[in-house]
Amino acid sequence: MAEIIQRDGAWAFDGTTVRITPGLHRSVALLRQAYGEIEVPLAAVAGVAYEPERHRGRLRLTLREAADPLLQATGGRLPRTADPYRLAVDTDRSGVAEYLAEEIRQALLLEQLPDGPADSYLVPGPAVPVSVRSSDGTVSFDGGRVRIDWSDTSDRVKRATGPRVIALDDLDGVDWLPNSGDGDGFLRFVTKGAVDAVAGHVRLAPEKDPYALDLWGNARKDLLTALVAAAVTARLPHPSAPRGGPAGVAGGSVRADHDVLLRRLRELGELHRQGVLTDDEFTRTKTVVLDDFR
Repeated sequence: MAEIIQRDGAWAFDGTTVRITPGLHRSVALLRQAYGEIEVPLAAVAGVAYEPERHRGRLRLTLREAADPLLQATGGRLPRTADPYRLAVDTDRSGVAEYLAEEIRQALLLEQLPDGPADSYLVPGPAVPVSVRSSDGTVSFDGGRVRIDWSDTSDRVKRATGPRVIALDDLDGVDWLPNSGDGDGFLRFVTKGAVDAVAGHVRLAPEKDPYALDLWGNARKDLLTALVAAAVTARLPHPSAPRGGPAGVAGGSVRADHDVLLRRLRELGELHRQGVLTDDEFTRTKTVVLDDFR
C-alpha cells in the first residue's frame, strides 16, 4: 500500500485502485469535499506524474479519455483547485509522492492496460439523488429525471414557465461552464433534437433559456452544479455507444392534466396583460409551456 496524506487530501494505491479522499481544510474546494471519496480503478488511469515546484509540488493523475463522467461533463474546465485528480504536496513529502507515482506507473506497465479512450465509464460518478442550489435556482437529479426550481432572482420568463422537469430519456447531454471573474457560467441540459433546433446559433442565452441555469453568483457554490452534470452524464449513453434511431423532440417528459395546462396559460395571460411579459416573451414562454404538455 502506497499512501500520501496532505492538507488537501489523501491518495492511496493498493495495486488495483487509486483511492482519493478530499481534505477537510477550509482551503479545499467545496466541490471536492461534496464529491467525497473517489475510487479510480487502474484500468481508468492513463498516467501519473509528480511535478515539483518551488514551494509545493503536485501529484497529477491522468485518466483515459471518456473514463470518468465528471471529466466528460466538465470538458477540462474545472479550476485546478477543484480538480480531484491533482494533489498539492509539501516539499518535505516529495519523496513519498514520487514513490506513489512510481508504484502506479509500475502497475500500469505490468498490467499492460490500454491507454486509449474507454468504451464505458470506469469511474461511477456522483451518487444520486443529488441536489444543488445555485444562483439561478435549485437543480436536482434523482437518477431518472432532472428538476429545476427557479429562484426569485431568475429571469421572469423562467419563473413564468414554472419548475422545469426533464426525463433522462429526453436528454442528449449536458453543457457546463463554471462562472469566474471573467464571466458567467451555465449548466445547460441539451434535449434530444435540440442540436438541429439551434443550428445557426439560435440557442437562447443561459439567463433566458428554460433548460439552463445561469451561474453568476458565488463561484465556489455554483461550482457544485458540476456534481449534477456528472451524475446525469454517468447515466446517459457513453460517448462510444452507437446512436440509434432519430432524434427525439426537444422538451421535458412531464405530462400534466388539462386543468394544470389551462391554469398555467391563464397565469401567463395575466402576466402579459399586466405588462410583466412583453409580447415576444409571452409568445416564447407559451410555446415552452405547450411543448411540455404535448
